[in-house]
Amino acid sequence: MRKTSITALARHQLEIAKNASSGRSAKTVHGGHERSLRQTVVALVAGRTMAEHQNPGESTVYVIHGRILLSTSSASWSGWLGDLIIVPDALHSVEALEDSVILVTVAMQMTPSAAPKST
Repeated sequence: MRKTSITALARHQLEIAKNASSGRSAKTVHGGHERSLRQTVVALVAGRTMAEHQNPGESTVYVIHGRILLSTSSASWSGWLGDLIIVPDALHSVEALEDSVILVTVAMQMTPSAAPKST
C-alpha cells in the first residue's frame, strides 16, 4: 500500500507551474500508460489551457484548488473547489480561470489485444 497527500502534491505542482514557462505542471500519482486506471494531478496558472484533446477512456476532473472551465464544441462546465466533472466523450479543453489544480482520473479503454488473457 502507498499513501500520497494530494493536498501537498497540489501545492507543490502549483509552485512548479508558476515557475514554468508553460504555466503548467503534472504528476501521475497512480497508474500510467501500462495500467487501465490513471490519476494525475495537473496544475495550471490562470489563463493557461490544456489544448483540445480526446478522452482515452472514461474520465473525471476533480477541482482541488481554483476554478476551471471544461469546454467542448457544444457546451462548457465551470468547476470550483470540490466540484467533480464527468468528462464528456468528445473533444474537450480545460482552461484555468484562476490558478488551479485538478485531479484527472482516467479509466483507459482496453483494446482486445491489450486485455488480460484468461486461463
